[in-house]
Amino acid sequence: MGWIVGTAGHIDHGKTSLVKALTGQDTDRLKEEKARGISIDLGFASMQLPGGERVGVVDVPGHERFIRNMLAGAHGIDLALFTVAADDGVMPQTEEHLDIVHLLGVRRGIFVITKKDLASADRLEEVADGIRVLAHGTAFEVAPILSCSVVTGDGLEAVRAEIASMLAALSALDRPRSSGLFRLPIDRAFYVQGHGLVVTGTAIAGQIETGARVRCLPAGDMLRVRSIQVHDRSVDRAVAGQRVALNLGGLERDTLVRGEVIADERLTRATSRFDARLERRVTLGVRGKELFKPHQRVRVHLGTAERVGRIVRVDARAEAGQGAIYGQIVVNEPLLALRGDRFIVRDETAQRTLGGGTVIDPWPAPLRRRDLARSARLTALEGTSTAEVTRAYLEGTPDLVVPWSSLRQFLDDERAEPPDLPGVRTFRSDSEPSCAAVSRVGAVERAVITTLMAFHAAHPLALGMDIEEARATMPERMSPRVFRELVESLETAGRIVREGNVLRAGEHRTRLTAGDQACLKAIEDALSAQPLTPPELPELQTRLGVERQRLAELLKLLEQDGRITKVTPVMYFLRAALDRVRAMLVERLTGGATITAAALRDELKISRKFAIPLLEYFDKTGLTVRVGDARKLRQPLPRSSP
Repeated sequence: MGWIVGTAGHIDHGKTSLVKALTGQDTDRLKEEKARGISIDLGFASMQLPGGERVGVVDVPGHERFIRNMLAGAHGIDLALFTVAADDGVMPQTEEHLDIVHLLGVRRGIFVITKKDLASADRLEEVADGIRVLAHGTAFEVAPILSCSVVTGDGLEAVRAEIASMLAALSALDRPRSSGLFRLPIDRAFYVQGHGLVVTGTAIAGQIETGARVRCLPAGDMLRVRSIQVHDRSVDRAVAGQRVALNLGGLERDTLVRGEVIADERLTRATSRFDARLERRVTLGVRGKELFKPHQRVRVHLGTAERVGRIVRVDARAEAGQGAIYGQIVVNEPLLALRGDRFIVRDETAQRTLGGGTVIDPWPAPLRRRDLARSARLTALEGTSTAEVTRAYLEGTPDLVVPWSSLRQFLDDERAEPPDLPGVRTFRSDSEPSCAAVSRVGAVERAVITTLMAFHAAHPLALGMDIEEARATMPERMSPRVFRELVESLETAGRIVREGNVLRAGEHRTRLTAGDQACLKAIEDALSAQPLTPPELPELQTRLGVERQRLAELLKLLEQDGRITKVTPVMYFLRAALDRVRAMLVERLTGGATITAAALRDELKISRKFAIPLLEYFDKTGLTVRVGDARKLRQPLPRSSP
């Protein structure tokens, strides 16, 4: 694991000079920066610690006009190096940079009073007092305050030693994303002659190896890592917390741009809206009370991306804590966001930083007015227990089940298979495993039983309900495969019975009255009177004088019992009659002979009205195959009779 030291502070407070004194590298690389003597864009260097480890250094511009560039470099900082010039003291960008780094979740910092050679001891103490006042209430109120001069070298060793000491105290807990899926927000992209496309950035999660396939989001381009450099040295692998340069192949457009993310190929989803916990700037104090108005238009900075968007408050009363609210951010262009990502919010004109926040749900449903349930869900999603967070997420998704690939991205989990978590059920019938909340699955299981019982009450003669008809009535959306897997579990538990595609409650039995028995006999008698020219359904209904629905149920019973067969939607034949026709066709067509509809009509002494449906039935059941206007036996013959 690597670490990143990042500068922060007002313009002309010595950030670049301090980095050069500590590393020997000048981070101002642009001609304009050299000419004007100020940093305009991000600068990068590396620093060797006493133990030999090299850490990355990101130098950010201090001018308020270039705050967007500062934000692009601040997202991956582990240790902030705040510079405050002894002659100026705390200035506006000192405040804004401190708030930004605090809101981005950086918790380790060092204040360095620069230009020590220009100040007296009293002045240095006065500046230190101003720093303490500024840092009160932030993550840096106990950060060490040192002073140095890059001109005389006084205090530089103390700064270097403090950096080494604080980095040595960091652990994996200080970079929770270290074991997640690889992500590298792009801060630079350029072409190198003989090598092709190169992108640089701070790896904020996971690891990457030479030859790996990666995805560029939000566009979705698939690329291959040709080579990797860390601190200008070629390596086979790079990890979170390192400044990384990737030589990429496979791009089919002109180039990549700052704000895009090179990511593990298993990360696939970008977003145009996300639910978040929003906080205002600490140093604004009471001036921040008017911030985060409903539907306020803002600029959102996440990673190296900048988007115009608006804030939709979850509810005016839904406070996530003092000085914080729950809200939904809707942006004008998609970006890659994962749960736990930190971001900064500035006003629409990019004149001032308003606050920041943490992504809670990267793919929420659009927010409705006064969605009080959303507040409770977001509180649950902020938890630290993987099981509780997973359950809360699954309980609020539009579909009953969520593919593991999508849930894995939400959890930022590298595992190939979903973990066994309490309150979560895994389905394996689709192309990939999917997960659902046990509470919602239980509600669907109860709905299946209730639906079948209601069906039995309305259709007492029917053996059961068609499985797809039952799925269509469910309160949850799910694929046919998932529903069948759920049905199988109910069947195993003895709560329902499945016969083919028909479902019935476990205790349901068809109970026929004497009238039903008489009607069944009347149907068979009507069909047997002229077995090869049976009455069609409307005629049969008129002849028997029964309701259409009851007749359909009685026919279904006879069909399930194997006594009759449905040849067309309105035409039924006795099974015995079809067996005789089948035997005749096998005998007549054996040896390669054929038969036409007219020949079958003459052979059976029936009309084309019955001959054609019979031939089509035997085609469908696999006995015959059509050749022009005739039929011949299909080879090999089906083993069972129709």
